[in-house]
Amino acid sequence: MDSAESAALDSEIYRSLQAILRELDSLQPAFNKGMLRWTLHKKVQADPMWNLALVRVAVKELERAERVDLKAHIVPLLHTMVYAVIQAVYIPDDLYKRVYDACKRLLTLPQPFCSVGLNYTRLLKTERTTPGLLYQRMLVSEHSLRNEHYPLQEWVFVFADPAVFSESLGLVLKADIESAGQMETQLGLMQKVVQRSLQATLGQENCSGHTLTQALQELEDVECYFGEVLSAVEQSAAESKNEQSHSHLVQKIQQLYTEVLLSAGKDPLSRGALTGVPLPVPDMSFHMWWEEEELWRELTKFIRSSSLSDSCSLSPEDFDLPDLDSEMPRHSVMSTDSGIERDLQPSEASESELCGGGQVRRSESGLSRRGGMKVKPSLTDSMSLIQDALQDTGGRAVLQRKTGRTDSLPQPQRQFTANVVLMGDDRVLGRLARAYYWLRKREARRLFLTKKINIKMFYIPVTKQPSSPSTENVLDSDLCAVGSYLSMVDPWYEFNVSSLGLTIPKLASMCDLTKPHEPNPFLADEISYYVRMGQQPVYFSIYYVKVVFSNQTKDPVEEVFLSHLGIDFPEFKAHRTTTKEATIRQKKGPVELCGALVSLSYRKVSLSNRETESGLTLRTTGVQISAVPNNRTEDLNCLTVDFSSTKTKSSSGSRIRTCSLKLKTPEVTGFSVCLDKDLRRTFRDVQSVEITPCKDPGYFVQKSVMSKFSSEEKVDEGLSKLMDRGLPLPINTFAGIIP
Repeated sequence: MDSAESAALDSEIYRSLQAILRELDSLQPAFNKGMLRWTLHKKVQADPMWNLALVRVAVKELERAERVDLKAHIVPLLHTMVYAVIQAVYIPDDLYKRVYDACKRLLTLPQPFCSVGLNYTRLLKTERTTPGLLYQRMLVSEHSLRNEHYPLQEWVFVFADPAVFSESLGLVLKADIESAGQMETQLGLMQKVVQRSLQATLGQENCSGHTLTQALQELEDVECYFGEVLSAVEQSAAESKNEQSHSHLVQKIQQLYTEVLLSAGKDPLSRGALTGVPLPVPDMSFHMWWEEEELWRELTKFIRSSSLSDSCSLSPEDFDLPDLDSEMPRHSVMSTDSGIERDLQPSEASESELCGGGQVRRSESGLSRRGGMKVKPSLTDSMSLIQDALQDTGGRAVLQRKTGRTDSLPQPQRQFTANVVLMGDDRVLGRLARAYYWLRKREARRLFLTKKINIKMFYIPVTKQPSSPSTENVLDSDLCAVGSYLSMVDPWYEFNVSSLGLTIPKLASMCDLTKPHEPNPFLADEISYYVRMGQQPVYFSIYYVKVVFSNQTKDPVEEVFLSHLGIDFPEFKAHRTTTKEATIRQKKGPVELCGALVSLSYRKVSLSNRETESGLTLRTTGVQISAVPNNRTEDLNCLTVDFSSTKTKSSSGSRIRTCSLKLKTPEVTGFSVCLDKDLRRTFRDVQSVEITPCKDPGYFVQKSVMSKFSSEEKVDEGLSKLMDRGLPLPINTFAGIIP
């Protein structure tokens, strides 16, 4: 391509990119915003020249945004540029250097720009020294290609809330999401890896894309060359500090290129234009989320059915997930035998023999024995395993392992990543927080899932199709408070994800259910982009709720919520909805006029971050407690409490900000509590509620173990004071929180 054609191509890419940036700056919501980015990437991913032009234009615009301090454009341009780099067949070294320098300059900017820049600086440095590595690892892990060199695997689980999605819409989404990954065969994916790695390493001067494509299609033993390419690239990445590693990689790839062409009867000296190798969408599964425990069971099935699962290391109990509503099961059983094999009865001994390479056949009595010696881990090792289960919570300090011993248990490497995508309103996130809390509580006692799998959470806010045409392109902030907040703090999230939530309800109405549905790739591509590039989490606090009922024969209930807790007084609410005559009669009773009497004790939050104990007594018709800020300046780890009241002179509404509270009423009828606006999680006849930030169950297990060997005062000394004790729910976005 000559300079004139290159300039014309850059000009067209520039116009498309400017259209995206103008729409990004627009304050008007639109359901088709994400379609602009999707159209651009679909246009460039199949043509190497278009892709290369997008990299050139994006880095130029990124440099301009840095120069004029236009921070609103930095994150979108950065993600657009890096996504194009990952899918580009070949990038010249001078352009690589320019892209790398642009990312490195972001390290001087404040959060979150420096975090995103640091992440991509590392990726680009790796890709520059080992061309094709990012594409290769992404495709191998996302499709679980069997190999011996890169064992990591990923899967995308999409869960939709049946309260929002109809059965017909669920069928459309399932077809669109799952069919995209089924179009590719294992052999075709291996061919993509081989072709992409050969072209990325050799370039147009030493490779012919068209000839290579024909040779791979005629090749019988593609899997053999797939293993050779994978081994060469991974070895080069492991030896990246060695100056000779890149030259060794080029020699090996050149040798494989020659062998592939000779095996297919092609000229190994042929040179020509490179061929585009689009990155296919990852393997996905779609589920209507009826039961909370279904989420974790699907993740367990993913590990169990994986080709790399070690059946010898998994016992049958590992796959028996308890009911999330039940209490934490006990896993210790008192043994009555001596532990010596010869003391067993002959029938028991025969039933407990090993079978199939170490797997154990369980006896009817539940007694089983494995071969080999089992060494009980020390206190230090047990504590280390518990700490490994505690996820990173936004860079805060964690308790460090004690020194003095070098033969501690090795930390197990997580070979699986589950990208959990939730679709719905605030109710589905409330259910996720509840399921997540009970999982962590179970894992604190007996590690299994969090030890083997890395769980990342994504959220697409979706509400039901609005009845009014004036609101069909607006996200309902009352039902999607979390989605509205994420859109406010991350404009690129609003552009791609929130706009997607406005598009999804229209899909069912656009399809003719009487005819076979033709899958639309748009939704699968958008979810793929969100999962791949949205790696900056926003941490939402989970709050613990203790509900005490007016009927003392009923046991208190322990629950959690994420975004909202509503308190209503049904008796007073009934009076508000009666006829005019009933309203006139209501004025005769001053107690009914002013609302129900409640007393509140809470920790008041001030601007100085000092907490003071406060209390008040008032009459109110209802209480609304929100955990999601209405603007970006408010603290995300704080509750806003609003009191409703009747419109009289004797009562007025009020608002407080707190991190924990206890509310009770002396009223005989009590009140009702609704969690996360979900009527399925409503408690009635409640006398009092106590709300505190949810603590990580793993911290209390660790504290109880330490207290057996130290006094209560010493348990919270030293680095223990810096350990984060909260249990946040991380929702991944593109930038995190932009101030």
